[in-house]
Amino acid sequence: MSTPTADEAVAPRARRRSSRRNPVAPYLFLAPGMILFALCVLYPMVRSGQMSFYDWNIVKGSNSDFVGLDNYVKAFHDPSFWTGLGNSGIYMALTVPPQIILGLAVAMLLRSKAPLQPLFRVLYYLPVVTSWVVVSLLFKYLFADQGLINYMLGSAHLGAGDTSWLSNRWTAMIAICALGVWKGIGWSMMIFLAALQGVPKELEEAALVDGANWWQRFKAVTVPAIWPATVFVIVMLVIGGLNVFTSVLLMTKGGPNGQTEVLLTYMYRLAFSDLNFGYGSAIAVVLTILVFIISIVQLKVLNRDDERAGA
Repeated sequence: MSTPTADEAVAPRARRRSSRRNPVAPYLFLAPGMILFALCVLYPMVRSGQMSFYDWNIVKGSNSDFVGLDNYVKAFHDPSFWTGLGNSGIYMALTVPPQIILGLAVAMLLRSKAPLQPLFRVLYYLPVVTSWVVVSLLFKYLFADQGLINYMLGSAHLGAGDTSWLSNRWTAMIAICALGVWKGIGWSMMIFLAALQGVPKELEEAALVDGANWWQRFKAVTVPAIWPATVFVIVMLVIGGLNVFTSVLLMTKGGPNGQTEVLLTYMYRLAFSDLNFGYGSAIAVVLTILVFIISIVQLKVLNRDDERAGA
């Protein structure tokens, strides 16, 4: 057995002394991010929760009356609240499945190496990094009464070409959802593309040798391998769907007559147009709790499906 040299024996002790001399070093690196998180996320959340129990008055020096749960009771008896919740649910239901399906389909197509693959990746991801304000205004003009969509439909004899898309609840929701799907496909594609790189090649080759066709290989090999990424995509898209705001605000402003209002635009109007910060904060708290509950349920259900498939 070899005897450690003096340098080898001293080195571990030096490292231990060094770690004991700098016990606060990790916290110094974490501090800027934690301070920013506390100021920009935690404090507004706590403050909003506090305001929801008051008839909040923003005038400096004035008193705000404590109303307890009255703002929450008012929300559950407010038809506009239920309209906003319904529209948020419709947006989520109409945008999440297409983003998952189309994002995965594009990722599968771009998985194989080809000369133009980097170009197509950039083109599909470009809408993701484009400003919501820019694309919302773009789609507003596309779906205008004299916009490109009506022109193309009229030219193709698929209608009179005079549909007032943004003046009706259902056609306006179609336009808003189309924007959400178009802008979100690239994000889903990138997540799935990264997950597909981890699919074991040997399993695919073994399935191919066994005579499995493309669909059988996809169902038995690819889907289980990318399931954790799929769970992540589903949860994040559902959260994003329930938090839709900018596109609705800029394309319809919640109109006509509040029929395309979603929870966030309703909350925004209450707080910053009507200056009803107490009631607006209550709606924000309700939405936060709703998103949290839905996310937990999704994770439990989807992870249980994963465990069942693995068993």
